[in-house]
Amino acid sequence: MDFEKHQNLHTIVMLRDVIRKWWQVELSFADRNGVVHDWQRGDFIPPPNDFCRLSLGSREGMRRCAQSVRVLHEKFKAAKKLRRSMSHDCHLRLSIVGAPLYIRNEYEGFLFVEGFARQPLTPGDGQVLMDKMRDIAPGAQAELEGAWERVPVLDGSELSKLSDLLEFAVTEIENQEVELTRKEETIQSMASELSNRYRFEKIIGRSGAMNEVFRLMEKVANSDSTVLINGESGTGKELVARAIHHNGPRKDKPFVVQNCSAFNDNLLESALFGHTRGAFTGALKDKKGLFEVADTGTFFLDEVGDMSPALQVKLLRVLQEGTFLPVGGTQSREVDVRVIAATHKDLGEMVKRGEFREDLYYRINVIRLQLPPLRERKDDLPVLIDHFLRKHHREGQRARGCTKRWSRWRRR
Repeated sequence: MDFEKHQNLHTIVMLRDVIRKWWQVELSFADRNGVVHDWQRGDFIPPPNDFCRLSLGSREGMRRCAQSVRVLHEKFKAAKKLRRSMSHDCHLRLSIVGAPLYIRNEYEGFLFVEGFARQPLTPGDGQVLMDKMRDIAPGAQAELEGAWERVPVLDGSELSKLSDLLEFAVTEIENQEVELTRKEETIQSMASELSNRYRFEKIIGRSGAMNEVFRLMEKVANSDSTVLINGESGTGKELVARAIHHNGPRKDKPFVVQNCSAFNDNLLESALFGHTRGAFTGALKDKKGLFEVADTGTFFLDEVGDMSPALQVKLLRVLQEGTFLPVGGTQSREVDVRVIAATHKDLGEMVKRGEFREDLYYRINVIRLQLPPLRERKDDLPVLIDHFLRKHHREGQRARGCTKRWSRWRRR
């Protein structure tokens, strides 16, 4: 159980302040084993009660305080899922009260407050406290003179209010855990759905040409090599790139897409590599580029053949060294990005004409996937028609009827 995140809950922070202000006591957490980790680390706010403060500041006192907390812990375990608060007297005969925390019906620990009296102390009670502190803080007798008068007092009514607040706090934590679990399940479900959506078999096609594409996709998915996807518009270059990403080791990392023909040079450079404040008019603050956003993931550069020679140089540096300079920047930034590029152009011919850098071409053309247009894979038409009919028609009978008519038409 991660109590750190719960201690920073707005409700818990406010509750801690209220309890400290009203009753001069501190709110603490104990885990399912009755251990107060903040005490063990020495990472706690010293309580205003001098007896408790000096106890927690000494090894023997800490041991006895921890033992008192474990007594309350055993009470909660013996109560068998009782959700109400409980109290008992600590080693100094002061009181400790706590409320148990259950997450999905499993006991995870409790919130507690300790170091208060249930009725005003007398000089005799003060002397008892002084006697008990001799073994704990033998050199602090003068410091504790009259300290018994400053011990917080919570009568029955005040103790009831405190107990209600503790029970409210554990309810808030339980609700947060339920909400976090629900969000995690939703994220996992969406990730599973996304991964399932981009499985190779979800790409429709059974022709020889598509089987060759699937074979290459399986080979490159678990690699970090740069991939170049060639194909006409509409052949599914981005779908193939996503499938490669979601079936590889970077599937849980970002998948970023940028069409290189969508912007002019200046805008594309800023989009890819980011810019620093003041780099140009309107650059009011630093902005991350898409390469930085895609760090540890995959960057799909569509229509890379439309990139200008100047940007080709910067892209080549990222591929060679994994570094780049933001627009207006002086410090290189390092990224770990797998690049998948795509184009409908013949980059080999562009290299011959001097329109595309030869060194960049060989950098992105490590593994090449050629996507055939639909006109070259007519064997996939029945499969595609059946897929779209099933997808867009709710009436299964109508879809099957259309498929049968298509099959009869093909036989003609």
